[in-house]
Amino acid sequence: MAAEPEPASTAAPVVRYFAPAKLNLYLQVTGRRPDGYHLIDSLVVFAGIGDRLGAAPAPTLTLTATGRFAASLPAAADNLVLRAAAGLAAALGRDAGAALQLDKALPVAAGIGGGSADAAAALLALSELWRSPLDVARLDAIALRLGADVPACLRSQPLQMAGIGERLTPVEGLPPLWSVLVNPGVALATRSVFAAHDGRFSAPMPFVRLPATAAALAAALRERRNDLEPPARTLCPIIGEVLAALAAQPGCLLARMSGSGASCFGLFAAAAAAAAAANSLASARPDWWIAAAPILASRTAP
Repeated sequence: MAAEPEPASTAAPVVRYFAPAKLNLYLQVTGRRPDGYHLIDSLVVFAGIGDRLGAAPAPTLTLTATGRFAASLPAAADNLVLRAAAGLAAALGRDAGAALQLDKALPVAAGIGGGSADAAAALLALSELWRSPLDVARLDAIALRLGADVPACLRSQPLQMAGIGERLTPVEGLPPLWSVLVNPGVALATRSVFAAHDGRFSAPMPFVRLPATAAALAAALRERRNDLEPPARTLCPIIGEVLAALAAQPGCLLARMSGSGASCFGLFAAAAAAAAAANSLASARPDWWIAAAPILASRTAP
């Protein structure tokens, strides 16, 4: 098994899944369990940009990675796609045979759930390829062992997230919303950011009902925070520069860091404004990864 970029596989994928970027529109740390895991309150949405994973029958498990960020993937032992495949095979009591192909379009260790989305896509694709669908509870249990964001990425729809990521409530009524995602090319380890958190906790502020317009949603989000932003900015000061650049774009309703960083996003009410902002930022900072994308109201077909 390998997670490094390899020559294209001869096995054509027969199952394909889209693995969209995850955005935490807000993320408040509400406590800490005795085992050290932090409790959170977050509104999670997914953007119309992401990785793509394909799966084909094969006697052994292999992973071929292509795309801009393929070379940044971790080695096999730490690769979430391969771990997802092994975990699902163990739960099914079968060999983990499949040729997996990953087009890696999202930056790694970036706070937008790229690895988690890839793992979720692997679970869904292999369940279909192996014709062994599991019930939601068993699939969620495998997903949570892989990472706190993986159960949410299985759903890839607007969600209120609580606990350590296992308590998920679908959110309806998301207004039309567009995003500009920016990563300054710096990887941040989630564990390091949580370790740098000052230990103060916020009260949960979940949405009971979402505001009807993008502007009203942005106003409500300004009443909430990303509690991981201050420690992340201490570890990675360029995050402040990214946020300032996003906030300065015409039509930007809110600029915020996603997850544990270093990726940030701006929210826009119109696709044209988001596209113009992305183009402007890309011209000014060609060394940053920048993408404009709609926020998805539901899971998108692969």
